[in-house]
Amino acid sequence: MKKITLLAPVLVACAVLLGGCGGTEVSQTTVSKGQELTDLKKALDSGAINQKEYDRLRAEIMRK
Repeated sequence: MKKITLLAPVLVACAVLLGGCGGTEVSQTTVSKGQELTDLKKALDSGAINQKEYDRLRAEIMRK
């Protein structure tokens, strides 16, 4: 059991380091403006951001 406990962080670190290898492939995810606003509101409601940050970020999203 101890070997598994010690091995797990090593495997995770290797996966993270190797994940960046393999060239210059660029990935882009498209998120709708509505989804961004929904996620932003959830962040406000959960306390992850304050009202001032919410207002600023909302304005940025609406300008897109």
